[in-house]
Amino acid sequence: MKKIVECVPNFSEGRDRKVIDAITAEIEKGGEVTLLDVDPGEATNRTVVTFVGEPEAVVEAALRGMKKAADLIDMRHHHGAHPRMGATDVCPIIPVSGITLEECAEIARNLAKRASEELGIPCYCYEAAAYKPERKNLAVCREGEYEGLPERMGNSEKGPDFGNRAFDEDVAKTGCTAVGARDFLIAVNFNLNTTSTRRANAIAFDVREKGRPKREGGKPNGKPMKDEKGEVIMLPGTLKATKAIGWFIDEYGVAQVSMNITDMGVTTLHKAFDEVNRAAAARGIRVTGTEIVGLVPKRALLEAGKHYLRLQQRSLGLPEDEIIRIAVKSMGLDELKPFIPEEKVIEYMLESGDNKKHLVDMTCKAFADETASESPAPGGGSISAYMGALAAALGSMVANLSAHKAGWDDRWEEFSDFAVKGRELQDRLISLVDEDTAAFNRIMDVFAMPKKTDEEKAARAKAMEEATLYATEVPLKTMETAFETFTVLEAMAEKGNPASVSDAGVGALAARAAVLGAWLNVRINASGLKDREKASSILTKANEIAQKSKEAEERIIEKVNHVIDK
Repeated sequence: MKKIVECVPNFSEGRDRKVIDAITAEIEKGGEVTLLDVDPGEATNRTVVTFVGEPEAVVEAALRGMKKAADLIDMRHHHGAHPRMGATDVCPIIPVSGITLEECAEIARNLAKRASEELGIPCYCYEAAAYKPERKNLAVCREGEYEGLPERMGNSEKGPDFGNRAFDEDVAKTGCTAVGARDFLIAVNFNLNTTSTRRANAIAFDVREKGRPKREGGKPNGKPMKDEKGEVIMLPGTLKATKAIGWFIDEYGVAQVSMNITDMGVTTLHKAFDEVNRAAAARGIRVTGTEIVGLVPKRALLEAGKHYLRLQQRSLGLPEDEIIRIAVKSMGLDELKPFIPEEKVIEYMLESGDNKKHLVDMTCKAFADETASESPAPGGGSISAYMGALAAALGSMVANLSAHKAGWDDRWEEFSDFAVKGRELQDRLISLVDEDTAAFNRIMDVFAMPKKTDEEKAARAKAMEEATLYATEVPLKTMETAFETFTVLEAMAEKGNPASVSDAGVGALAARAAVLGAWLNVRINASGLKDREKASSILTKANEIAQKSKEAEERIIEKVNHVIDK
């Protein structure tokens, strides 16, 4: 899975559109990240920018934005309603897909180090990237704000993690930046069949982590109770990592529980929905639908869809768009207005902004026509990967049909597991369709490299060896992945719905063709490797997989014929 992170820098300028546009132009330069949102605030004199991309590209974009902000914003003249301490005040890195919070913390620390060394901007590390426990709290890093920096800079205890030095002219202009890592924040509103803000607030207090004040006698109108320090005693709510209030929305004519989920790993979107449902029902109220504010990572909807499929005892090995449709309908995400995944899901927004031509996005006819054209790619490697994907798809199909077969309800989870496995293999093989063509194009690119000088010849030879190795390893990966489909297909031939056993057989034939087709590509590409020891190692592994695939296909076809001939 491609690693995608979100970055949400806050710049200390919310009034001068020219400055804001100049900063965002630097962030977008090169087109390797996607700018999702620019939200300036005049009263706060602050702009929140949101962009996403692969980690390396995001770091470079963040550094460009920080540099431009340092050039154009002078903190000595900044005033606004929001706490701040630098031209780039905060810069969090947030996991979206294919990456953990811990990995984002390391990315944030590296970003802070580079900002200090390359741009001269002192940086604190906060939340998951914090080096000191107390600095997990952003307010601790920003204590005293910009005006407090002269006292803090150069102090071994209070100074920044990177670039700690005496308060000088450069720091006076740029201030300091807090660079951190946090989980994705989901802003969500739960619609209620009531107009009562008080009832909505009561539900919010039932579920939010902070809860509600403990009152004397347990009465709603009793005085809030305090501890020995004079602080109000709180009765925690049922959902960790959530903040919530109740309000009335004139536009919709209903009350809502408005919630921020600050850690998806602790409280998922569907868990929040179910719990608000429970708390509302206990007060005679019903949740009628859900409104996601802003964007949401795909995993939040996939987790929700799978959760409700489990409750229905349905297979989880369905196509991604079907799982998301289940999530949308289960939580009423389309109650107030149509929920369009391409406009609300971060990963889909990235895909829609990708102007590259992908083979897997073609129609079947267009793909066949492209293969038949005079262009040498796509060729046998991409076709092998696609045959492997079809083999996996057939395995999932038989598993899904078996999971939903009347009278087999007690076996739904067994078949669901096979369907999920098949789906995972299908996705991996689909990605290899384009990767194989990309590997071939990489070799073609080497041929265009100059070769006049000895240095150019050496660089060209090195690049060719690397490209050839890559072009050998990709079909090997196709072989390995396609071979895994035999596990699903054999299980379906043995245990699956007998009416679909021929489909398992066709899958086995496709899987063998995928493995042997990729094997031919491994062999022809390995012949061009200068490193014969590496080539020999790859060929040995490929030959073993090829032999095992023949045996697996024969074994499955025998079982299929046995069922058909009964």
